[in-house]
Amino acid sequence: QVQLVESGGGLVQPGGSLRLSCVGSGITLRYYATGWFRQAPGKEREGVSCISPMERTSYYIDSVKGRFTISRDNANKNIVYLQMNSLEPADTAVYYCATNRGAFCQDDGEAMINADVQGQGTQVTVSS
Repeated sequence: QVQLVESGGGLVQPGGSLRLSCVGSGITLRYYATGWFRQAPGKEREGVSCISPMERTSYYIDSVKGRFTISRDNANKNIVYLQMNSLEPADTAVYYCATNRGAFCQDDGEAMINADVQGQGTQVTVSS
């Protein structure tokens, strides 16, 4: 059974940092475009970040560029991280890990929103 499990969410003050982790089972994440999308209350899903197989390319939504970094674990092919720095209240949302076995990372985040495998999500709340 293919499954993605996220961890690392929580409550943080503005300007703080969090690192989200995504662990895949039943699938080798390194072979597929993998990343994150988020959904805030009352808003549509938006693709946050994506990393291509073999880390050749990566995508970030404009609002997180320079603050978020996506990466793969060097030792474990089934872990992807999202390092989130300088967090803002606007980053508050449920963050979902996703992997798309049928598409590459695109320049609009749609590959993650439409991914065929998605996790259950982890809540990130940025508030003072």
